[in-house]
Amino acid sequence: MKVVFLGTPDFAVPSLKGLVAGGHEVALVITQPDRPAGRGQRKRPSPVKQFARKSGLPILQPQDVNSLQSLAAIREADPDAIVVAAFGQKLGEAILKLPPHGCINVHASLLPRWRGAAPIQRAIMAGDKTTGVTIMLMDEGWDTGNIIRQREVSIDNDETGGSLHDKLAAVGAEVLLAALEDLALGQVVPRPQNHGEAVMAAKLSKEDQVIQWSAPACETQRLVRALEPWPGARTYHRGQLLKICAASLYPCSNPRPGEVYSLEDEGFVVGCGESGLLITSVQPANRERMGGRDYINGYQLQVGEVLGPEGS
Repeated sequence: MKVVFLGTPDFAVPSLKGLVAGGHEVALVITQPDRPAGRGQRKRPSPVKQFARKSGLPILQPQDVNSLQSLAAIREADPDAIVVAAFGQKLGEAILKLPPHGCINVHASLLPRWRGAAPIQRAIMAGDKTTGVTIMLMDEGWDTGNIIRQREVSIDNDETGGSLHDKLAAVGAEVLLAALEDLALGQVVPRPQNHGEAVMAAKLSKEDQVIQWSAPACETQRLVRALEPWPGARTYHRGQLLKICAASLYPCSNPRPGEVYSLEDEGFVVGCGESGLLITSVQPANRERMGGRDYINGYQLQVGEVLGPEGS
């Protein structure tokens, strides 16, 4: 099948690789413009652009995918279908109606649960035991289109946002190829979503990243896992930012939220609203990651010190 592919971050790369390896003709790759990244804030191409460039695929990077220039480029490519995976811009009606087989989206949840920008992190934060991938026909709503295929994926007890991202990206590529085969054979019977069961996965805000030590330890531990490795769950110690990279549940009696409860071989225990967390990996501001015990030794951490919001 001849396709135009729209995608930007790492999540989209396996789907694009799968299209190329599967023998589909990728007539055009559309990705977001290069963005400043890293300490030097030098412009960096997206992961999709990097793969497309290595593969010799034509690339377009519009500020607005719905511009006349973009629409003309897509028309010239003359795709049978448009495939979208974590692109980052909403498609207008003109693009949605252009390909004969429609615009197909690879979404990292079992829709209608977790529509929106952060389905992977929200699923872990909520304590879901399963999630998955949905291949859907796009419409003008946000993740509201009819479902072509879905595949369930379990969320392990130690799952992080990073590990679940990689699992879903790989599964998404597999399910996408199966969906395209169904489309080519005329075997697709799209299934409408039950909009009454929709749950939104709002974009992660800075407030979402700040640990509230008054919350139960199980909720805080899920937050740490969900935001690992990016953007990271954060707190403050002695007025300085401290990212919490790994933590496990640790029984505490009468803990004080945010207070260092004890020092252990693997790290330090912090009290929560219910029970506590053993912090085993952290990243201080402008420093590399380190183990919890290394932080104790390097910063002379003491029982009774308090971690909390900025300025504490």
